[in-house]
Amino acid sequence: MPTSNDPSRQALHLDLLERLVSFDTTSHKSNAHLIDFVSGYLASHGIHSHLLPNQTGEKINLCATIGPLEAGGGIGLSGHTDVVPVTGQDWDTDPFKLTARDGRLYGRGTTDMKGYLACVLAAVPDFVSRNLARPIHILFSYDEEIGCVGVRPMIARLGEDLPTPDIIFVGEPTGMGVVDAHKGPARWEVTVNGRAAHSSMAPLGVNAVHIACELIAELRNIERELKEQRHDRFDPPYPTLQVNSIKGGTATNIVPVSCWFCFDVRAVPGLDVYAIEARLKEFAETRCLPAMHEIAPEASIDIKLVNYVPPFEARPQSAATTLAMQLVGGNETSAVSYATEAGLFQTKGPDTVVCGPGYIEQAHTANEWIAESELENCMKFMRRLADWASRD
Repeated sequence: MPTSNDPSRQALHLDLLERLVSFDTTSHKSNAHLIDFVSGYLASHGIHSHLLPNQTGEKINLCATIGPLEAGGGIGLSGHTDVVPVTGQDWDTDPFKLTARDGRLYGRGTTDMKGYLACVLAAVPDFVSRNLARPIHILFSYDEEIGCVGVRPMIARLGEDLPTPDIIFVGEPTGMGVVDAHKGPARWEVTVNGRAAHSSMAPLGVNAVHIACELIAELRNIERELKEQRHDRFDPPYPTLQVNSIKGGTATNIVPVSCWFCFDVRAVPGLDVYAIEARLKEFAETRCLPAMHEIAPEASIDIKLVNYVPPFEARPQSAATTLAMQLVGGNETSAVSYATEAGLFQTKGPDTVVCGPGYIEQAHTANEWIAESELENCMKFMRRLADWASRD
């Protein structure tokens, strides 16, 4: 087995990151070319990949196992393959060509989160060379950046035709610290349908924009109340609510017949997001619709939850948290306000924790970068994991 001082081993994660960054896996595009590369790389080390395509075949999840599958359980190394767009961002370099400068590696996804994927893949030769007592599972997903939607079909198959790890490490950027809690976004779309009329005869119509404003005013009341539900580990230390887009009306001389808006809540662990939805629906039914129906029986308000990524909080005495702290050599954990796939994995059963290279401040930005030292620390983590999982 090559030692940790082997120059080829040291450079492997950089070579792999260069390849991964070169694939434009922006969420609205296919990730199939990247998955083809990963599955071919794993095959070159004798590892079979389970490919889990979506209905069109343009998006693919990958699950692969190293070590004794019959032993059950094991460790899952989870990461997403998609990245956010570069459109409208002022980059100094080609975002899909890895550029090294002053100890930093620039490129889209270097931090979020192809740096972690590269480290996982670079650790494969070491994993394969070990006499593993516990299997190590590689779990790469798609479409995390648009609401963690791609990983859900893969999670649904854990324990069926895919193995269920005992522990999941989600490698989102934490500076290789151990994150055992994060907020979860819930997003709703609200559509108000009223009745059009000439603006000079406004009482004959139902102004959908006005009704939307009443609903938004109630959401503002809820927002103020949410600030009283403090969870001091987070910044900000409470759930947040905001209306983030709105569209309505046709012309200045027409009473608006329709208005659409969306809002989201960044929920802390324990918050009942469905209670927020129920309250807004009750407000619509008791305060808005009766007056609308007096003029237009066909008027309606539709409130639909379109995506929910559950907040995450590690279980008490979590095996994942304990092992992660052992591998990073630390004794503290932290909470973050961004979301990951961790809550979805833990809902299925495995103890889960978030730990990966880089910092969220560099993610999603123009000139996204990761420090080479962060990747080196992640490679140390992978070697310690191999030591822990081995019979040697």
